[in-house]
Amino acid sequence: MVSTYLSYDLVNRDIRASLKRVEQEQQVAREATYYKEKIGTIKTVDDFLKDDRLYNYAMTAYGLEDMIYAKAFMRQVLESDLTDSNSYANRLTDERYKDFAAAFSFAGNAPAAQSSVQIDEIIGLYTSTIENTDASMHEETAYYNAMMDRITSADDILNNDRLRAYVFSAFGIDESSYSRVTIRGSLMSDLNDPASYINTVWGTKLAEYQTRIDNNNAQITTLNASYDADKVQRDAYIEMLDDPGADTAYLTGEINTLGDRMNTSLTTINTLTASVASDSRSVTEIGKYYDLAAAYNFSADGTLPVGEKAQSDEMKKLVNEQYILSNSRTTSSAALLNQAYFEQKVAAATSVDDLFADPYDERIYSYIKTAFGLTSAAVMPSTIENILTSDRDPDNPSSYVNMAGANKEVYKALMEAFNFNQDGSLDAGVSAQTSDQAMQIKNRYMSGYNDKDDAADEKAITQYKNNIEAITTVDEFVKSASVYQFALKAVGLNPDKVSVLTIKNVLKSDLNDPKSYVYQLKDERYVKLAKAFNFDAKGLIVEPLTAQSSAVVTQNAKDYIILKTRFVDDSEVDAVRKKAEEEAQYYTDNIGKIDNVKELLADRKILDVVLFAKGLDPTKVTDQDLKKMFESDLDDPKSYVNGLDDWRFAEVVASFNFDAAGNRVQSAQDGIQQRGEMLETANRYLNQILETEQGAENAGVRLALYFQRMAGSITSAYDILGDTALLEVFRTMFSLPTELSNMDIDAQAKIVEKNLDLSELKDPEALEKLVRRFTILYDLENGITNSPSLSILLGDGSATISGDTLMAIAQLRQG
Repeated sequence: MVSTYLSYDLVNRDIRASLKRVEQEQQVAREATYYKEKIGTIKTVDDFLKDDRLYNYAMTAYGLEDMIYAKAFMRQVLESDLTDSNSYANRLTDERYKDFAAAFSFAGNAPAAQSSVQIDEIIGLYTSTIENTDASMHEETAYYNAMMDRITSADDILNNDRLRAYVFSAFGIDESSYSRVTIRGSLMSDLNDPASYINTVWGTKLAEYQTRIDNNNAQITTLNASYDADKVQRDAYIEMLDDPGADTAYLTGEINTLGDRMNTSLTTINTLTASVASDSRSVTEIGKYYDLAAAYNFSADGTLPVGEKAQSDEMKKLVNEQYILSNSRTTSSAALLNQAYFEQKVAAATSVDDLFADPYDERIYSYIKTAFGLTSAAVMPSTIENILTSDRDPDNPSSYVNMAGANKEVYKALMEAFNFNQDGSLDAGVSAQTSDQAMQIKNRYMSGYNDKDDAADEKAITQYKNNIEAITTVDEFVKSASVYQFALKAVGLNPDKVSVLTIKNVLKSDLNDPKSYVYQLKDERYVKLAKAFNFDAKGLIVEPLTAQSSAVVTQNAKDYIILKTRFVDDSEVDAVRKKAEEEAQYYTDNIGKIDNVKELLADRKILDVVLFAKGLDPTKVTDQDLKKMFESDLDDPKSYVNGLDDWRFAEVVASFNFDAAGNRVQSAQDGIQQRGEMLETANRYLNQILETEQGAENAGVRLALYFQRMAGSITSAYDILGDTALLEVFRTMFSLPTELSNMDIDAQAKIVEKNLDLSELKDPEALEKLVRRFTILYDLENGITNSPSLSILLGDGSATISGDTLMAIAQLRQG
């Protein structure tokens, strides 16, 4: 009989060729083809367990043939959440079950509108967009100002998307519904020319609206007075009903008549009020056209007069300020403009009325409220005026400030920031504020102008996190205001100016199709939005688009830490583990941000974790090697990565979800297994079949092959003790009795550690010596005496073995 080592060596010296021979066997090829074709159709554990052919193939691949019958047990394994340390598979001591559960995606990778990485990224985009608002507005302003010195006609503005957007923002014009004729006519109008477009088309309408507003307001005043008088009379009649001898019938009739008249008045008042509001909006819109006409120097034909620019410096400054102030947020630039405006108003004010004007100046009112943190809706303009004109005598209990209760101190601070008398006037020679007072209020405002926006941002982020998890369709996305507005603002889109239909089509776009709707818009903001969410063409949520599945990432991070701390001295293990955990965390945090192979290859920190987790030495793999691997066609047996001696490199490439162009795709394999997991299962199956076939001729060869294959995953003595085959190899290797298994498990572990230096398992040469040792002693134990190895040890095959020789063999150590 051929020696165990020779048989082992014939197979293992070119393990790739040996596996290829097994792969080409008809039965093996049929089973592999069936598995590859069918695994993508499996969606549930029931589907998997019902297909015996698939199930048996997978169980064989993971060395669980002896448990094929135990489907109820294996169901619990497959349904385990491997991220939960208390899950069923994680409580089992045999690592094969965890490996088996990790190879399939029954317990994870659920569809979601966003993954945790995507949520963090969209929040990061939102924060970045907010932080860059001021810089972005300055950039647009610089562009606008430069172009204003170059354009020669009104059409130059309307035909330039960027200029038009700037002008419309500055003047509050809705770009989604504007009339080009109206805007163009306004730009070309001279307000002083009665025959200009603005005066002939909108002048009459403006007068009509204003006249109607005045008439309606007059009627409302009259009706309110009538209503109040009727209410007084009606209340009096109601009281008279209780008088002795009251004419109840008469009084009731009058009460009803007055009540009807009051209802009629109220209905008319509401109608007129709605009309005033509508007409006021129209006046406001027309006012924008007049402002446009006043802001530019275009002639009636849309051209510029000879020697003139579209705007004077003063005109540009005015539009610039309007643009900066048009943003819903108070940016630092807007705050400076508000500060300058406030200082200008204060310097010119000789009374409270001058400061607030009539009607009150919203900008001044908002400035003061912000500076003193008066955020309550109960603080009206009249409240501010009452504070500024309050009696300053601290001993007057009836002064407005002293009666403010909990608000007394802040009201007092506001009052003392100005020098107004109780009648709102200023003493002769006294200004509204001294320089110290002006500096104090300026400091208050500049330190608090964005507090309201910051608080709103925090609230928006919290609401977004709470609501995004409930989104399951595109329709739900657009209907959820907190989600919809937040997401669009994050990528720089204005929710009020973008069509909902456009957003729906963007989110349903196929990012892998260059002809899909999102790319036709030619706007990177929409592409960012599409990438941030996981919806299919029907608008339903799907599994998050990631470079690697969450199950693969979790397993890699775990394996990396285990292998990094493998065989490390006790004195160093804590420091090594901490560093390994940091590196694994970097991988976990950043793999979700990878969009393509180019980005992946640029980050060796990520790739080194993946390689090491597979038991590969990253220091022996160059960037050029990796580039060629990821450029390989995994379906081509002759491709670079498939031609490498170590199949684990192909498994690494297959674990990523990249298409042929190197871009991230939804999944490189449908169903419960991704491409990398399927390839690893196929490779495991070939190894199992090879070992089984060799074991049919010589069980020692099967054990040797298995030990050589599993050595890289052994991290402690308990890994050997928990695996029957590995324990048999160890026992034979050191000529230990079978009764070893009857000892206390910790005592067994000490025997393993005493006899075997586990750290040498990662050394190929030391591992080869261990396998050789096992085969020699296996042949001795099983009576295979014509072994060349034994001949070397014993001299002649016919010689007898002395007791001393056997003892020496039993005490052999590798090396």
